[in-house]
Amino acid sequence: MAALPRREIRSRSRVSGAVLWLTLVALVVVAAGWIWLMTSWNYSSGERAGWVQKFSRKGWVCKTWEGEIALVTMPGTAQEKFLFTVWDDDVATKINAVMGKRVSLHYEEKVGLPTSCFGDTRYWVNGVKAVEDIPLAPGLVVPTQPAATPPAATPPAATPPAQPSQPTAEPAPK
Repeated sequence: MAALPRREIRSRSRVSGAVLWLTLVALVVVAAGWIWLMTSWNYSSGERAGWVQKFSRKGWVCKTWEGEIALVTMPGTAQEKFLFTVWDDDVATKINAVMGKRVSLHYEEKVGLPTSCFGDTRYWVNGVKAVEDIPLAPGLVVPTQPAATPPAATPPAATPPAQPSQPTAEPAPK
């Protein structure tokens, strides 16, 4: 077998190095595109209502807010837990403000993300509101806040001006 001339060996190594770099760049571009697509698209979205039990900021490198909400369907039944992730610090502040109250969380389910750096769960919460009433059944609602009494419709009756008191004569001792 004949040996290849030096020029041909150099040109092959340059071509294989360029192919290696192009392949590496293409893989990075495809990975970045995949992550962008998965974070901008949601598989599902919805609302969950319950009481926030646990909420903390976690992560070694990528810090996210992770929480747990207790969902109770009927009094006396076992509770279900809904685990969620919060990326927005403003939403996290709102959740901390309503901690211990019944809340409704709006979430988006994200699938296909490659690592836990994007959060421990697939459910990303992007909205929160306090819930004032607890629905037990259709048409049966238990208010959590006492109903405010309406203000009096009529003004209080005016009292007549006080009459100057006149000294009373005490009976003379006997």
